[in-house]
Amino acid sequence: MITEQARIKIEKVSTSKLHNLAEEDLQFGKVFTDHMFVADYIDGEWTNFKITPYQNLSMSPATSFIHYGQSIFEGLKAHTGQDGKVYLFRPQANIKRMAMSATRMCMPPFPEDLFLEALKELLSLDKAWMPKKDGSSMYIRPFMFGTDEYLGVKASDNYRFMIILSPSGSYYKNPVKVKIETNFTRAVAGGTGYAKFAGNYAGSMYPAKLAAEEGYQQLIWTDGKYHRNIEESGTMNLMLVIDGVLVTPKLNDTILKGVTRDSILTIVRDWGVTVEERTISVEEIVKALEAKTLEEAFGVGTAATIAQISTIGYEGKDYELPNVADRKISGKLSKYLEDYKRARVQDKYHFLEVIE
Repeated sequence: MITEQARIKIEKVSTSKLHNLAEEDLQFGKVFTDHMFVADYIDGEWTNFKITPYQNLSMSPATSFIHYGQSIFEGLKAHTGQDGKVYLFRPQANIKRMAMSATRMCMPPFPEDLFLEALKELLSLDKAWMPKKDGSSMYIRPFMFGTDEYLGVKASDNYRFMIILSPSGSYYKNPVKVKIETNFTRAVAGGTGYAKFAGNYAGSMYPAKLAAEEGYQQLIWTDGKYHRNIEESGTMNLMLVIDGVLVTPKLNDTILKGVTRDSILTIVRDWGVTVEERTISVEEIVKALEAKTLEEAFGVGTAATIAQISTIGYEGKDYELPNVADRKISGKLSKYLEDYKRARVQDKYHFLEVIE
């Protein structure tokens, strides 16, 4: 439910921090704009819709999400178009996915129409923060967490929903070296792997740390039961090109339904590329690496868009992949998606939402 007072109240900053923005030195997710959106779920309804100056939160040490992990989030981007307008990339897909995550974590989904309204209002207010260079974007982080002050294991009755904005540079500046993980598990059948649940990411950090000590920037996750089949790459969906065919693991409840994944599959099918969404075994990958038929490997996700993989490690052996400059499908996709998000090409698939 939504209260009758659903109009968003706006409190602007008295002094902007915009003068501190150095676009040429932007990193990912370290700079935040002047304002943020906040709403609360209290007594069974969403209320207190407001945009306020970006600020720290004050909460009780007993706040439930701190102890029991009821916390979800999304990630999407806006780009400056060649016409100077601001373009959101597929916001409805992220809004629907966050509702799915909320349902899985026993949380009330935030109303879709108000979600988009708040997002547009916030972006419009902080439009001057939009970076303009290729490779940069306004990264958008909506998130929700339980706010009950109660030390009992149960779903919170009350929640806070927020959106913050971060002008960001590239997530990965160079191709990454990854390791096929056959001990630790990211997600299991019947679990929360398909949701943007904070705990999924917390659990992945220790194995990623161990891999980093071996010189790898990320992991290729395998199934939690036998570690025979591949699933995701780090925090991204994984795509491979084997003998000219684009192959990616089919979706299930252990794999996130990536918006970038879906966008890429839509585009390449339209280009006439053969696509296979199916089970991919570790054995198949190793054989393709040894036979030199694995032509491209890359992670796909909102933060990085396309993260090229240069090396795949398995059981103590590293396999080098073909030079990134020679990769026909992922190389073409990288340029096309950058142009698409900046409205340099026709919005053929109706992915863009303009902020007037």
